[in-house]
Amino acid sequence: MSTLALAAGASGTGSVTIQAPATNNTDVINLPDTNGGTIMVSSNMPAFSYYASSGQSVTTGNNKVLFGTKEFDTNNNVSSSRFTPTVAGYYYLNSYVSGSWVNQEVAIYIYKNSNVFKNGTDMQVPTGGLNYGIGINCLVYANGSSDYFEIYIYSGNNQTLGGFSNGTYFTGSMVRGA
Repeated sequence: MSTLALAAGASGTGSVTIQAPATNNTDVINLPDTNGGTIMVSSNMPAFSYYASSGQSVTTGNNKVLFGTKEFDTNNNVSSSRFTPTVAGYYYLNSYVSGSWVNQEVAIYIYKNSNVFKNGTDMQVPTGGLNYGIGINCLVYANGSSDYFEIYIYSGNNQTLGGFSNGTYFTGSMVRGA
């Protein structure tokens, strides 16, 4: 015989006990376990993927990277190339930007609330240059109300960034709640 018991206290907190069928009736799973834990609900875990579908002209200095094509955005948290999570928690963010830089410094950053939060690739491209890509990824905390994230690059000269789905993109997903 199997048993599923749900109990919640006055505050709405509680536990779930699932008893698996067994001949000795001793297989009991308590969630979360006695040491605490987190149960994630997949429908409440935002994820997104955007890419640049055309080239973007950038000037010398810091430039916000524009991602205009949506592959998916499960909670509609991206607008104007800005990710604004509405669920508090920890997020994995990833971006890659391609360009044809020649004899200059290039760097990529994740901005949180209009300030540099994490530095990514920072390199000096040699004379003769090639098509290069620079990337960044990190785990970030977002409060679910006012925090937002954007991708910026530093370019040593005026350039055009690559615009295609596998060359200039910004992705992210929630890893766990707060």
